[in-house]
Amino acid sequence: MNENKKKITVGIFIAIGILIFLFAIFTLGSQKKTFVKSFTLSVVFNDIQGLKKGNNVWFSGVKIGTIKKIEFFGTSQVRVFLSIEEDVHKYIHKDAGASIGADGLIGNKIVVITGGNPKFPFVEDGDVLKVNNSLSTDDIMKTLQVNNKNLVDVTGDFKILAHNLVDGKGAAGALLSDEKLAQDFKTMVSNLNRITASTAQTAQSLNTFGKTLNTKNGLMDKIMTDTAVFAKLDRSASTLQKTAQSASVMAANLEKASGKLNNNDNAAGLLLNDAKTADQLRAIMTNLEKSSKKLDEDLEALQSNFLLRGFFKKRARDSIKNK
Repeated sequence: MNENKKKITVGIFIAIGILIFLFAIFTLGSQKKTFVKSFTLSVVFNDIQGLKKGNNVWFSGVKIGTIKKIEFFGTSQVRVFLSIEEDVHKYIHKDAGASIGADGLIGNKIVVITGGNPKFPFVEDGDVLKVNNSLSTDDIMKTLQVNNKNLVDVTGDFKILAHNLVDGKGAAGALLSDEKLAQDFKTMVSNLNRITASTAQTAQSLNTFGKTLNTKNGLMDKIMTDTAVFAKLDRSASTLQKTAQSASVMAANLEKASGKLNNNDNAAGLLLNDAKTADQLRAIMTNLEKSSKKLDEDLEALQSNFLLRGFFKKRARDSIKNK
């Protein structure tokens, strides 16, 4: 009986152990998606950044598979095979892309898949996904290191600038330490304030003047809106233009006439410019004057003649009667 009890106890412990072992297998298999129907996709990376077999594959923030296999491809590339659950087959399109990410800031590496455009068909078993170029954690750390170095440089420059300000070096330091320069700066600011006030006043005056121009029934308003006033102004402008044209023509004629006066090919120019002609004219005028004087003397002699004395007396009487 004791022997049988021992055998039964051992059998129970073995059965319990087997159950625990099977439970562990199924638990681990469910975590690794071992017993889930799946299909295979692959991605070719230039650098897998420490990606390992068994790492997770994520889609829209959900774990959909694991990394099945990693092998070298081509000259220096790496091909990663992904085991994807069949349930998400209808969400991944042929133009989908894959990139390497991290589960948290410093967590395990993962492969992240984007769904693609619905216009494309769904992926099939064995398809190769394109690679989405993304900024890796190493690149982020390098960028942070560069930024940290730049920050240190800026801090050092600011420290030097602060020392220069305290020591009164440069324009800003002189402004802080030199009382006369500070007073001059205050005076300049005060002048600028006065100029600004004057400018504002001028702008207000211009605004008032503009409102005056836009006053209804004013001159500018009539010019802008009254067609009769505008027509009168237009006619006045046309008249002024014609007058200006006439003045221009007259000035041209005067200039032409004055030009002729300077030439000897016409009577006026000859009289004005030729000395010989002028002397001849003077001689003619002198002769005419002498002839006129002699004619007067001849007429007086004729009046004294007894033959014509009666004729001149009769003419004088007729002249008196006509008056």
